Amino acid sequence: MSAQPRVKPALRFGQVVIGPPGSGKTTYCQGMQEFLTSLGRKVVVVNMDPANEGIPYSCAVDIAELVTLDDVMENLKLGPNGGLLYCMEYVEANLDWLESKLTQYSDCYFLFDCPGQVELYTHQSSVKNIFSQLAKWNFRLTAVHLVDSHYCADPAKFISVLCTSLSTMLHVELPHVNVLSKLDLIEQYGSLAFNLDFYTEVMDLTYLLNHLAADPFFKKFRHLNEKLAEVIQDYSLVSFVPLNVQDKDSMIQVLRAVDKANGYCFGDLEERNLQAMMSAAVGADFQFSSTLGVQERYVETSGKSVEEEMMEL
Repeated sequence: MSAQPRVKPALRFGQVVIGPPGSGKTTYCQGMQEFLTSLGRKVVVVNMDPANEGIPYSCAVDIAELVTLDDVMENLKLGPNGGLLYCMEYVEANLDWLESKLTQYSDCYFLFDCPGQVELYTHQSSVKNIFSQLAKWNFRLTAVHLVDSHYCADPAKFISVLCTSLSTMLHVELPHVNVLSKLDLIEQYGSLAFNLDFYTEVMDLTYLLNHLAADPFFKKFRHLNEKLAEVIQDYSLVSFVPLNVQDKDSMIQVLRAVDKANGYCFGDLEERNLQAMMSAAVGADFQFSSTLGVQERYVETSGKSVEEEMMEL
């Protein structure tokens, strides 16, 4: 008798949450889990970080049951970076374990809390191969790439972040949403040179290069920075959605960008819950337009638009 063809699993949607260490991935997963649950989605959070300890959210699948960074470092005498690379290669070699865990949950929305090592998303292939296998299991995923918004206060760091974001987008090969996280803390690291729209929409970077040229250290690297800016703008792929995880309006903005990227559509119940949430969102627990507050302060202070600011440079 011929073998029966394998039944393809039902379509499942979700997010793979990536970004550098300290960018707020775990906090984002916790906040998004609570937010989606309030909208009526059945949410499953998968911890894909073997170094993640003290997880604050309800975790349905934990990769630490398969492999942990501490065990790898102790047994194989590897450092943190090499140990994490080995862990993800080990997960790739044992995808049947991951599949058996994920098949326990049907009709759910998935959040994958991924490690923060940048190399995993720029040139190492294990995480990319894991994502590809998830797609074969009929997952429709969006990569949510978190970047700490304080980098906007430093032109050199912001250009570096843009290069990393572009490299990640090209390597991971998933629908992609870049997010500026911790927006409520952005001004603690210094004033922004431009309106917030300049950074989220990644406008003409030559204006940012002029600020770099004023620094004696970066002046001699102007030609290099110009070429990096040209690469970023020639691809024309990088833009950001601002996020304050405590602001429901900001969470909705990010969620809609993610749902649009992977094709998820609102159900009637979720749409009603969303409308009810927004109509009832008053009082101290809801920060109306706090995400836009930073931008408004710059407009009110200068009385000029970002385009006018640029013209004066």
